[in-house]
Amino acid sequence: MAGFGSFREFYPYYLGEHADVRCRRMHFAGSWVVLFALGMLVATGEPWWLLLALVGGYGFAWVGHFVFEKNRPATFRHPVYSLMGDWAMFRDILRGRVSLR
Repeated sequence: MAGFGSFREFYPYYLGEHADVRCRRMHFAGSWVVLFALGMLVATGEPWWLLLALVGGYGFAWVGHFVFEKNRPATFRHPVYSLMGDWAMFRDILRGRVSLR
């Protein structure tokens, strides 16, 4: 697979790897779990909330890929751009630019 010179080049590829709406829904749910866990970390100071953030975020996303999308998560090949893509897609879903239907 060719490399990407920028996140701008990577993001269309990332969206293509999330063509199945069920995969996008799993990512979206996982992102909410991450936000909840980080909020609880701030509120309680209990570091075990970081574990929930990691397991929730990656767990939901990976189930979406392996069960619905039938592909390998981009995290394995492009970890930084993939993390950026998760949050860009979350933002774009909230803005109505990426559909959950």
